[in-house]
Amino acid sequence: MADTIENRTYAEIQLGEAASISRTVSEQDIQLFAALTGDINPAHLDHDYAASSMFGGVIAHGMFGGAMFSTVLGTILPGPGTIYLGQTMRFTRPVKPGDRLTATVSCREKYDDKQRVIFDCVCVNQDGKAVIKGEAEVIAPSDKVCRPAATLPSVALGGVPYPVRA
Repeated sequence: MADTIENRTYAEIQLGEAASISRTVSEQDIQLFAALTGDINPAHLDHDYAASSMFGGVIAHGMFGGAMFSTVLGTILPGPGTIYLGQTMRFTRPVKPGDRLTATVSCREKYDDKQRVIFDCVCVNQDGKAVIKGEAEVIAPSDKVCRPAATLPSVALGGVPYPVRA
């Protein structure tokens, strides 16, 4: 993880500019997401139930990938100081434990009047197949920010320490 976190100001952002993060989804990630959100849909947590579903097994919450877009926008492009105005998403494929996701945001439009930026958002799996497509609208920061990166706390599921990672 980087020692600092730095933004891109509205003036610095270029049309077509993109940023991504990647993560392999584990079963513990899915359980932690359920614990944080309270979404205990059995499709995400109950192996017996999920085995008989149309997906044939446990799947990640759709918003897990959506949260990855938020991470890119809030920490990389534009980064610190970004105001999230809205997000649309279409979930196109299920995400299962072991899938490697890459969430990418690309600058599509800029509006000078209020420093608004529209980003195309796509999250693909390890096979390059889209699992989420959408767009986000933000107000990009006008002031440059470069700060020490926060240290994430450790968490535990059922008393077992869980490494928080990017």
